[in-house]
Amino acid sequence: MYRSHNCGELNASNINTEVTLAGWVQKSRDKGFMNWVDLRDRYGITQLIFDESRTDKTVFELAKTLGREFVIQVKGTVIEREDKNKNKNMITGDIEILVTQLTILNAALTPPFTIEDETDGGEDIRMKYRYLDIRRNPVKNSLLFRHKVAMEVRKYLSDLDFCEVETPYLIKSTPEGARDFVVPSRMNEGQFYALPQSPQTFKQLLMVGGMDKYFQIVKCFRDEDLRADRQPEFTQIDCEMAFVEQEDILNVFEGLTRHLLKEIKGIEVDKFPRITYDYAMKTYGNDKPDIRFGMEFGELNEFAQHKDFPVFNAAELVVGIAVPGAGNYTRKEIDGLIDWVKRPQVGASGMVYAKCNDDGTFKSSVDKFYDQDDLGQWAKITGAKPGDMIFVLSGPANKTRAQLSALRMELATRLGLRKPEEFAPLWVVDFPLLELDEESGRYHAMHHPFTSPKPEDMQLLETDPGKVRANAYDMVLNGNEIGGGSIRIHDKATQQLMFKYLGFTEEEAKAQFGFLMDAFQFGAPPHGGLAFGLDRLVAILGGQETIRDFIAFPKNNSGRDVMIDAPAKIDDAQLKELHIKLDTI
Repeated sequence: MYRSHNCGELNASNINTEVTLAGWVQKSRDKGFMNWVDLRDRYGITQLIFDESRTDKTVFELAKTLGREFVIQVKGTVIEREDKNKNKNMITGDIEILVTQLTILNAALTPPFTIEDETDGGEDIRMKYRYLDIRRNPVKNSLLFRHKVAMEVRKYLSDLDFCEVETPYLIKSTPEGARDFVVPSRMNEGQFYALPQSPQTFKQLLMVGGMDKYFQIVKCFRDEDLRADRQPEFTQIDCEMAFVEQEDILNVFEGLTRHLLKEIKGIEVDKFPRITYDYAMKTYGNDKPDIRFGMEFGELNEFAQHKDFPVFNAAELVVGIAVPGAGNYTRKEIDGLIDWVKRPQVGASGMVYAKCNDDGTFKSSVDKFYDQDDLGQWAKITGAKPGDMIFVLSGPANKTRAQLSALRMELATRLGLRKPEEFAPLWVVDFPLLELDEESGRYHAMHHPFTSPKPEDMQLLETDPGKVRANAYDMVLNGNEIGGGSIRIHDKATQQLMFKYLGFTEEEAKAQFGFLMDAFQFGAPPHGGLAFGLDRLVAILGGQETIRDFIAFPKNNSGRDVMIDAPAKIDDAQLKELHIKLDTI
């Protein structure tokens, strides 16, 4: 037995108990005649004491050779610390172990960064030695937090009679969505598997098979450009239900979200609003709005155009937001924001501002063109109050809304309005079914080609496909899309029609998805589902915007695992076995 207790459980009630502990040396303090060692494991830290007058000489001398991160086992007696040495911030702070036996299980090199909560290691070096980084409390606790969330998900769904079913990882590549990771088949020359971007078709086939409530916490793969909240491999809470309508699914997964917030964060959520896609775009400039704060858009065309200001007159949209308490911004701060919106990442050509004075008057950057009545209308439409500042952008409607949305989020961050311990979930519904690719002139499915149109919009597929709404929904939490889904098409005729409007020939549709349409002919029930992004959900619940620290072994921004140096080349013999010619690499 390597240990009788862990390093985080002993306290004053264990005094005079003989114990065996094992773990890593956090640090040691050598006073010559006495040596203290902090022993660490996953559960905490226990202080060891080696006393020249009370410890065997061989053990005492061996203790002096211990370095940071040595793996050791000790046996000894729990004793009370002297009052002046007690640490009220530690569970084990009242006691220490008077060591009688010491075994070095494994020596360790000096780590390349300190294994402390506040480390001196940069991100690159910590990624290279991720196994050491996991020993640090922030990363360890993030992984334990992820485990807790996953367990609560499984508990909640299992209690509702959902069944967890594993689906294949080696599947068929399809042309929709992001790029696939492909896997060459040794036994089928010139043919390839793809790693799944989601288990979409398989969970629909499970519904055909009568497994009416399915879920899976599953790895998915997308070969796409990365950023802070994306990884080439990610984890979904994937769900599907049969004999349901949209309202049934929203209720179940609204319930799951409430359950997680209550069990994980101790928070009761009163409101769970539902807004349409069109409302979200018009009011917040994006389809995943953060509603923890205001600054809703106010469209100003009626009171900003035809006033001899050519910039506004030429714009498709003039739109502004009222920034609370920003009326005291200096000219330097305002100019800094103007430069910020002009950055290539945002792309605005400029910005107009209007200060709402405490006495009810206004001072703007365009006073030459607009009088107090005009600016008063701006304040009314944007909801500005005395002491606020109105910022206004103009240009093409979609582009300008996106720019103002970026500014809104930046200002909220600067003003401290995006509080990590405050949670504001909502549903966004009634997405467009199709979106037009201006370059190719083809429609693409906004979600995926298996999403059902709203029944009342079916007739528009023939005449105005761009106006057809999807029976689809996204869950948004604190400005992040954490999940999305739809009611699926469950009959062959409608699915064929959808493929037609997506530009598939009958032969292409049959080659890619014939197995699914065939299945629909054997009694497919009405069904729908949803997938939550577990990595992102856990990060948000943990008060973070990025997902890496909640993944045991993440990739970097180039999609590389710098710890194991992957991806990597493979040898010629393996390439030959896979029927891959070197001149194609």
